[in-house]
Amino acid sequence: MTYVEASRPRLAEAMVRVLERITEPLALVERALHEQLTSNIPIVSALGEHILGAGGKRLRPALVLLTAELCGYTGPRRIGIAASIEMLHTATLLHDDVVDRASLRRGEPSANAIWDNRRAVLGGDFLYARASSMVVEDGDVEILEVFASAIQRIAEGELLQLERSFEVDITERTYFEIIEGKSAVLLSGACLAGAILGGVTRAERRQVAAYGRDLGLAFQLKDDALDYDTGAAVLGKPRYADLIEGKVTLPLILTLKRCTVAERERIAAILKEAAQRDRAVGAGVPPDAGEAPGVKIVAELVDRHQGVVDTLRKANESVTRAIEALAAFPDSPAKQALVAAAAFSVSRDR
Repeated sequence: MTYVEASRPRLAEAMVRVLERITEPLALVERALHEQLTSNIPIVSALGEHILGAGGKRLRPALVLLTAELCGYTGPRRIGIAASIEMLHTATLLHDDVVDRASLRRGEPSANAIWDNRRAVLGGDFLYARASSMVVEDGDVEILEVFASAIQRIAEGELLQLERSFEVDITERTYFEIIEGKSAVLLSGACLAGAILGGVTRAERRQVAAYGRDLGLAFQLKDDALDYDTGAAVLGKPRYADLIEGKVTLPLILTLKRCTVAERERIAAILKEAAQRDRAVGAGVPPDAGEAPGVKIVAELVDRHQGVVDTLRKANESVTRAIEALAAFPDSPAKQALVAAAAFSVSRDR
C-alpha cells in the first residue's frame, strides 16, 4: 500500500492529487525515513516509528520533490534531502509535544504521554542528529546552511511564543514573527532546498522560498482558526488547546483589538487564571478544554468579534501571495501541484 492510499481518509482530495503525482519518489522518502531509525537502543526506533506511523501529510518532503521538479531536477538527491527535512520536522514534533504538555498527536497518544518527557526529548535529539547526518551526506553546503538556519529559527520561534504566553498585549507583528519561525521557515526551507537542487538563479530561488513562506503562514493561520472553530474529534487534540497552553493566536489578538474594555479585562483575567493553572500543573497534562468555562467565554468573544473569520481571510491572502510567487515559472504539472498544495492549506478541515 502506498503512502497516498494509506493516507487517503485523512487527506483532502486536492492534496491526494498532489501526492499521487509523486507516489514513487515519496515512497522512497518514506523508506529512507524508516531506515534512519536503526539503532542499537530499541526505544529509539520505537519513538521514531510511533510518530512517523501517526500519519501526517508529508507536505515538506512533497514540497522538496515538487519544487526540485519545478526547477528542472528529478534526480536521486531530492530523496535524501526530502527525507532529512521530514526527519527534522518529526524531531520538532517530539519536542513540541513536551513543551506543550500534549497528550495527543493526530488523535493518538503522544510519545511523551507513552514514554515520558525525558525519553521524548532525547528521541527528538536523535532524530535531529539523523536529519543533520543526511544533509551532511548529501554534501551541498548551501542546503546545509538552509537546514541549520531552519533549526535556529524554529527554536527562536518556539522560545518567543513561550515568552509571550498568556499575554493580552501581544501584537500582530509578534504573532507573525512567532509563526514564521514555528511553521513557515521549514516550508520555505524545503522549497528553497528544491530550488537549489534545480540549479536556478538566485532570483528564482527567492521566489520559490517566498512561495514556501506564504504557504507556511497560511497553514499556521488555518491551524489557529481551527483551534477555535473545530471539534476535538476532528482536530485530534483537545479543543481550544492553544488557548489553554497560553498561545495568544491571531483570532484572539483580533478580538482583543475589537472588544470592549470590560471584555478585554475579562479575557485578561481568564488568561491570568490559565497561567496560574499552567504553573500548578507543572509537567502534567492540561485539563480538557471543555471543562473550562473561562475558555468557553473567550471562544464566544472570538466568535462575536469575527476573530476566526478574519484569520481565515488573512490565510487566503497568504495563499494568493504564494501562488503569485510562482507566476514567473512556466506552467507544468509540478507548478499545478504546488498551486493545489496552496489551495489545500486553507480548504482542509484538520
